[in-house]
Amino acid sequence: MRTRSRWSAPLALLACGGLVLSGCARFDDTTAAQKFSPAAPPSPESPPQVQDPGRSGNSPGNGPSPGSPTPVPPPQGCKDFDKAVIATCLDTVSAVAGLPGNGSAPAALAGERKTGRVFLATAGHDASSFAQLDVQAAGDGGLTGLALSPKYVEDQLVFAYITTPTDNRVVRFAKGQPPNPVLTGIPKGATGNRGTIAGDGHGALLVATGDAGNPAAAADVKSLAGKVLRIDTSGKPASDNPTPGSPVYASGLHAPGGLCGSADGKRMWVTDQPASGPDAVYRLQPGQSLSAPAWTWPERPAVGGCTDFVDANGILAVASSAGLQNVPVNPDGAVTGTPTVSLDGKGKPPTTYGHLAGMSMINPQTAVAGTTNKDGGKPVSSDDRVILIVISDTGGGQGKD
Repeated sequence: MRTRSRWSAPLALLACGGLVLSGCARFDDTTAAQKFSPAAPPSPESPPQVQDPGRSGNSPGNGPSPGSPTPVPPPQGCKDFDKAVIATCLDTVSAVAGLPGNGSAPAALAGERKTGRVFLATAGHDASSFAQLDVQAAGDGGLTGLALSPKYVEDQLVFAYITTPTDNRVVRFAKGQPPNPVLTGIPKGATGNRGTIAGDGHGALLVATGDAGNPAAAADVKSLAGKVLRIDTSGKPASDNPTPGSPVYASGLHAPGGLCGSADGKRMWVTDQPASGPDAVYRLQPGQSLSAPAWTWPERPAVGGCTDFVDANGILAVASSAGLQNVPVNPDGAVTGTPTVSLDGKGKPPTTYGHLAGMSMINPQTAVAGTTNKDGGKPVSSDDRVILIVISDTGGGQGKD
């Protein structure tokens, strides 16, 4: 059973050499008839936090903040009393994609890495089946990335990064329809198969690929492994890529965990977990090798998805196995200080969700994240879960959870 506790108050929120290109089947175009509703103005007193969606988001002390000492009762089976949790009892939620909506019920798609199942997670409702993708999850592969079509409201299409028995690839699908290949032939190995996908803010898609267990492939311009690729929605190289006719946008990745950026695409980021050396987050620059990280974590907390909250409060939020890494960043994309950590169980109350993996924006102040506690973590009875993260701080996120 995949359930969660219900909430009654509305939420005022709502975030090529060797290349084989495969065509796509026709999809039924549908109209979403949904409008995007912005969040309430952020409060400068509150740090980055998971916020109770049954409460207003525009005053300090709402949700599990330093001024809110009441702990949430532990879950009972699949029932979770934490109102920030919008789906429970899933398995290894490595990929999420926030959905547009009218603000009354925040929603996201959640993908299970090992099973390839995609669920619709909606606040106040049980998670429901959305799609089934055939994946091979050996090593770190499987279903590791989800992104909405740049024209999702019109076409209702979703893109996924998956591992198959023969390769890693990008597919696209709609609810109730089988997936169709978009970009195939991305190298597969015993390890290094994890990848992710995101929109670039200009109508194209960014695809981060692993090195397939061969670090040399990340520097090989003829290989699609260890790269950030930029393609259109049919899988062809974007027309204004650094090298005409090539999908390669940047190179030097090993095991990417997240892609994110500002709404206008002026800042784009990718996280990485190399086999040796510190975890890192990079500012994407077209045509460059990812050799100079914006920030590194020598403790290697298994960085995953990210969300650019820079315009809202000066924070680049990075999911990890040790909580939410809050990297202070200015509008020009420069890191301005040492990251703080929230949702690590050290705040008041001690909020933690264990291993955070995929992240996606719902609106400029709200993100959704998935947990992967069933894959090497310490799961509770309601794991794995999908949670809402609300940033309501304009001061750079200097607090704890």
